[in-house]
Amino acid sequence: MSQTDTPDEVEDSAAPLIEHLAELRTRLIRCVVYFLIGMIICFTVATPIFNFLTAPLCSVLADRGQDCDLIFISPQEGFFVAIKVSLLGGFILSFPFIANQMWRFVAPGLYRNEKGAFLPFLVASPFMFLLGASFAFYVVTPLAYDFFLGFQQFGGEGEAVDAGMNAAPLSVVFQGSAQEYLNLTVKFIVAFGLCFQLPVLLTLMGKAGLVSAEGLRNVRKYAVVGILVLAALVTPPDVITQIILFVVVYGLYEVSIQLVKRVERQREAKLRAEGLWFEDDEEAEDFEAAADDAEDDGATK
Repeated sequence: MSQTDTPDEVEDSAAPLIEHLAELRTRLIRCVVYFLIGMIICFTVATPIFNFLTAPLCSVLADRGQDCDLIFISPQEGFFVAIKVSLLGGFILSFPFIANQMWRFVAPGLYRNEKGAFLPFLVASPFMFLLGASFAFYVVTPLAYDFFLGFQQFGGEGEAVDAGMNAAPLSVVFQGSAQEYLNLTVKFIVAFGLCFQLPVLLTLMGKAGLVSAEGLRNVRKYAVVGILVLAALVTPPDVITQIILFVVVYGLYEVSIQLVKRVERQREAKLRAEGLWFEDDEEAEDFEAAADDAEDDGATK
C-alpha cells in the first residue's frame, strides 16, 4: 500500500474483487448442480443410451451374420458403464446451462462490440462439437469396427479352422467387453468433437490478432504433418479411416484460413472508416511519431 492510499480507498478497491469471487462461486455451484441433475437424468436411462451407442458395432456384426453381444468381465463393470454413460450424457445435457452461466459471468465485463464478437463463438463451439461427434459416430466408428472385426477367424459352427485355409487352427470370435467398447467409442466421439473446434479456435484467435490468414497459409505444410500425426493417433491403424480424418481436418483448416481472412477484411474496413488504416509500416510509424510529438507538446504546455 502506498503512502497516499487511505484505508477507505483500499477497502473500495478490494470490494469489487470480493464481489467477483462471490459471483464466480455462485456460478460454479450452479454449474455443478446442472451437471449433477443431467447426470442423474441420464443414469435413469443409461441402458437405452448405451444401446444407442452400440448401434455402429451391432450394424457391423449384423452385416457379418453375428449376434451383437457384449459381456461384463467383472461384477462391477455394469455399474461403471452406467456411470460413464451418465457422465457423458450429463455433460452434453447440461452444457447449454453451463455455457449460460459462463456467459452471465463474463458478459458484464465486456463492451458491447466485444459481446457481439464473442457470442457467436460461444454458440458455434457446441454446434461444431456435436457435428464432429456425429461424424465420428455415424461415419468413422462403423469403419473402425469393421476394420477391427476383420481379424476374426472361425468356422461355420465354431469348429477348428483348417490350416490349409491360411488361418490358425482355432476359432477366434469377438466377445467384447461393454466397458472397453464404451471407452473406445467415447474416445472417437470426443476426439472428433475437439478436432471440429479448429475453425472456432483459429477464427477467435484471428479476431484477437493472434494469428493471420497469411501466417496460416505459410505454415500450411507444417499443419499437414500435424494433421497426419493426429489422424494416426486418434484413429485405428486403418488407412481409410485415417484418410477420412485427414481430409476432414485439413478441410477445416482451409475453412479457418478463409474465416480469418474475412475477419481481417472486416477489421480493415472498420479502421478505414475511422481513418486509422495505413497501407505500409512507414506511414504508420509517421502517424505514431506525430501522435507522440503531439502528446509531448501537450505535456510541455
